[in-house]
Amino acid sequence: MDALVTTEWLAGEIGASDLRIVDATYFANFPGEEPRDAAAEYEAAHIPGAVFMNLGELRDTDSDLPMMLPTAEKFASRMQSLGLGDGSRIVLYDNSPHRTAARAWWMLRTFGAHDVAILDGGLAKWQAEGRETASGKEQLRHRHFTVWADSKTIRTLDQMKANVESGAEQVLDARSPARFSGEEPDPRPATHAGHIPGSKNLRYDALLNADGTWKRGDALKAAFDDAGVDLDKPIVTTCGSGITASVLAFGLHLLGKDAALYDGSWSEWGADRSTPKAMGARETVDG
Repeated sequence: MDALVTTEWLAGEIGASDLRIVDATYFANFPGEEPRDAAAEYEAAHIPGAVFMNLGELRDTDSDLPMMLPTAEKFASRMQSLGLGDGSRIVLYDNSPHRTAARAWWMLRTFGAHDVAILDGGLAKWQAEGRETASGKEQLRHRHFTVWADSKTIRTLDQMKANVESGAEQVLDARSPARFSGEEPDPRPATHAGHIPGSKNLRYDALLNADGTWKRGDALKAAFDDAGVDLDKPIVTTCGSGITASVLAFGLHLLGKDAALYDGSWSEWGADRSTPKAMGARETVDG
């Protein structure tokens, strides 16, 4: 199964015994945004057979940071309860402006699932084509999920601090240019504006076409080229909380490149008084 599948492909595969469809919609609901309830929207309309992965709960709830990875045991338990397990082909989609299926893709791969794909265009494209949707909740039989954590794709605060000094890995920030430069304040309380010194900025939605489908090939590569990224050198992605950093990681995967992800992202770096912060498109460093 390809990492990116079409609505036509999925429509033809629905009902296959090993196929699992997952709605991974998540809304951050920052102050000033009109609140949306991902679980309620799932129950109102979802692709037939899809289960709902609650990304807002599938995290380390003991952490002060918003979206840190849960323990391997918690992740495995949640996957089993959703009917996702060994031998499953998993197709993820979302209906979020932040393309949150990419976060679910990154988490599944981090915890040992490899036959995982994202539906190109998500629920919006499925519905725009007039395809069938279902309502309510779906129940699938529990399946065993063998879990192991691949920590080589995860970067910690200490590793990111060391990288500021070494420059061994390129750091690519998925936030908006205004958030990156510090022109716009961070929406999280007590979080400094700006970015990690030495990092580059590539807003996550630059990887997408106007209709919400993914750019491919030369068009996708050009987005990274325009951000000054050398695809032949190691890359770490970051953002506000690890959500849209996963979009960049998936885009790199489509180009055959592996990337690590800084899970704490700016929620951690920007709130930590010991970290240096850079401001502006041309950097000045504070701290």
